[in-house]
Amino acid sequence: MAPTDETDSPQASPSGTTPPTRPPAAGGAGPNARMPRWLPRAMVLALTLIAVFQLGSWAFHQLTGLLINILIAFFLALAIEPAVSWMSARGVRRGLASFVVFFAVLIVAAGFVTLLGSMLAGQIIKIVEDFPAYLDSVIHWINTHFNTELRRVDVQEGLLKSDWLRNYVQNSATGVLDVSAQVLGGLFQLLTIALFSFYFAADGPRLRRTICSLLPPARQAEVLRAWEIAVNKTGGYIYSRGLMALISGVAHYVLLEALSVPYAPVLAVWVGLVSQFIPTIGTYLAGALPMLIAFTVDPWYALWVLIFVVIYQQFENYVLQPKLTSKTVDIHPAVAFGSVIVGTALLGAVGALIAIPAVATLQAFLGAYVKRYDVTDDPRVHGHRRGGPGEGLFTRARALWGRRRGTQDSADGSSQGGT
Repeated sequence: MAPTDETDSPQASPSGTTPPTRPPAAGGAGPNARMPRWLPRAMVLALTLIAVFQLGSWAFHQLTGLLINILIAFFLALAIEPAVSWMSARGVRRGLASFVVFFAVLIVAAGFVTLLGSMLAGQIIKIVEDFPAYLDSVIHWINTHFNTELRRVDVQEGLLKSDWLRNYVQNSATGVLDVSAQVLGGLFQLLTIALFSFYFAADGPRLRRTICSLLPPARQAEVLRAWEIAVNKTGGYIYSRGLMALISGVAHYVLLEALSVPYAPVLAVWVGLVSQFIPTIGTYLAGALPMLIAFTVDPWYALWVLIFVVIYQQFENYVLQPKLTSKTVDIHPAVAFGSVIVGTALLGAVGALIAIPAVATLQAFLGAYVKRYDVTDDPRVHGHRRGGPGEGLFTRARALWGRRRGTQDSADGSSQGGT
């Protein structure tokens, strides 16, 4: 009888029947398992979302410059909106009013740039002409203090034959094309900003109607209110800063003219614009150029300019600015300075210019919708401590002195009565 392979044959059950086959474990892939129907569609959807995100990121990165120009144009249109609306309300067509305002701004900017460029060119020519005299004075000072025998001819020949000058000239020659490209790019950006600003200002009502047509009536009122707040705050900021720039320019012009500093009108305009549109530190940055020009006339004149700049800054912060900006852009100086830092970190110089009107608009918009309550009549909210047990040392000393004087007067009265 042949042996039976017990390992290959299935074990029989006690009843003589073959046990049923065990089903596959949960989650295991059987021989007839199929892919879920939702998995291909989920994979396609995920890949589509990733592709759309990558495409959107690439497009946003490529259009960042254009978006920044449009943002600048929008704020510029908000700034000139009051003037355009004022002229439009008196019968002037809105397109013509926008053109007149833009033309006036262009004339003022071109005149300022021309005067500033002529001043800088004149100063550069003067520095070049006076360079031999400056070099002689420096060489004389070195020879006197260090017992050397330097000569101007030797210094000039060594400078002309140096590798540093040769490399500098070569780099400057190769960088001319880059500078030209940057100038052309800057002009194109200015043209783009001007065109968008003109369209925003001239077609402002049409733009508002287009936006409101996409919203329900309740949302339309909120959008129009926000737009009005933005126009008031941005226009108020520009006009108040312009008035303060005029006052600052006149004050510095009087000082520079009294000191006989050359190019006093241009320097005064420079100080007025830079000091007002760069908050907190703008006055000191703007005063650096007049100090440098005054130093070429007389070193003591530079000191007088510095003293005047510091004094005028305090007068402007505590007297002039609160009266002019209380009804237009009522922002705490710390908030204004912080907003400029944030705007510079996000958008550079553009963010520094539009940070304050943007924050003023946001503050006014939130103030219109945030509910406020009456402040309790607590001495601590008015800047002084509560009386009673926690009163100040001076108050307690005065009360103690009053009690001692009263006790002494009563003792003197009783002694006089006894006599």
